[in-house]
Amino acid sequence: MLISLLYVSRAVGPQTTAATSSILASSRQHNPALGVTGVLCQGHGLYMQVLEGERKAVNQLYAHILKDRRHADAEVLVYEEIKQRRYGQWSMAYVDLSASDPMVTMNHKDFDPYAATGQVATQILQDLLMSGTPILTLPE
Repeated sequence: MLISLLYVSRAVGPQTTAATSSILASSRQHNPALGVTGVLCQGHGLYMQVLEGERKAVNQLYAHILKDRRHADAEVLVYEEIKQRRYGQWSMAYVDLSASDPMVTMNHKDFDPYAATGQVATQILQDLLMSGTPILTLPE
């Protein structure tokens, strides 16, 4: 059974390139063996991430994320059974929610993922992915 889990969390400390690179490197190293795919959006002190895969693998990975000291106040926004993956092409894609991104400043400047419904959060994530090309590797 395939599951999609969308969660939001607050960053503990600054969201530096080194911290993000570490998260992505770990995801890209471990997720293929787990059969987990997804996308990570970060910026403005928040992480918003979708994990897709078999229920047991996704649940175990999310439990691991809850113990990660880089995250606080994690909340599941969507947990649903899916027929096919939305983000199957990426072990973990990355979208930077920079303050200068027009998608963030114009269309969703007041977006609060903690107050949003799962449907709204999913649509925002889709909009962010459609507004640009996800970054597959961070610059050195």
